[in-house]
Amino acid sequence: PAAEDSTVLFAMDNRRLFTFGLFEFSLAVFAVLAGLSQYVEWFVDYEIWDADLWRGLIAEQQGWLSGLGYVGQALGALLGVIGLLVVGSATGLVRTYLRDWEFKLEQTPRGFRRRRGLLTKTDVVMPAHRVQAIKIGTGLLRNRFGWQDLNFVSLAQDSGSANHTVAPFAQSEELEPVIRAAGFRPPDAQLDWHLASKLYRTDSIILGSAFFAIAAIPTAIFAPAGFVLIPLVLAVVVACANYYAWRFHRHAIDHTQIFASRGLFAPRTQIASRIKLHSVGLSQGPIARRRGYATVHLGLAGGIFVIPGVPIERARQLRHHVIESIASTDFSQLR
Repeated sequence: PAAEDSTVLFAMDNRRLFTFGLFEFSLAVFAVLAGLSQYVEWFVDYEIWDADLWRGLIAEQQGWLSGLGYVGQALGALLGVIGLLVVGSATGLVRTYLRDWEFKLEQTPRGFRRRRGLLTKTDVVMPAHRVQAIKIGTGLLRNRFGWQDLNFVSLAQDSGSANHTVAPFAQSEELEPVIRAAGFRPPDAQLDWHLASKLYRTDSIILGSAFFAIAAIPTAIFAPAGFVLIPLVLAVVVACANYYAWRFHRHAIDHTQIFASRGLFAPRTQIASRIKLHSVGLSQGPIARRRGYATVHLGLAGGIFVIPGVPIERARQLRHHVIESIASTDFSQLR
């Protein structure tokens, strides 16, 4: 019922929904067509999985394309790409309108209330104290325009996921009121961020590019001259990607919360309340033990919170501070 008092924290109108749909490019329609293709034989009298049939069709198309010349082939390829973009954008728009039509997040006396959907309307209510953590994410393209999404982490299962999307397409200033209403604080300029260990960065670069570097040896022996450059270039690309990714792989802690952020082109930030965590553990593989860093595993109800590559002394400090917060309240004694 809409009788109880409520405050709208976030909503999307048709213009916002249309913009969101353009960023939700999807080729799922082709997966649907591929699934339906197995029933084509019920309506036509040829075998769709007949290899000879497809070889003949491809041969006919090759002859037709060769007759168009280079200009015609280039225009055909361009039209094909444009058609793919149109189909992908249309699919994204349809999916977005069906899922997030009249999206509205409200704060009520009972907690957060989220309503959305065109054909299937969902109405979810979650008390604020049940929010265990929050996730702020973005996409490769939408990040260039400042669009982000916000998810609540809880033990509840909503559409097969423990993450409740409460602001799927918003600017950072629109997320802050929602974050504070959930009892969390967004990262600020005073937060003391720590990068992962430089030794972890070096090991990630070496291990990440080792496969391509090793693959260059048999390529140089058995492949034609010049092909050896392919794995070498890939090794350099992976090494550079790991180096720049390390610069954005960081964590921080304050009196009540712990933060983790990662991602260069599509950064993602996770914020958890220290008092709501269930456990904290450190793990070290054989390389990490010799190099002096560890992975911090935080026991988060309904989610995963992992901070890799933390210097071992820093990791022990994090464990100490988090354990102090976890043990400060015995929730079993609350009435």
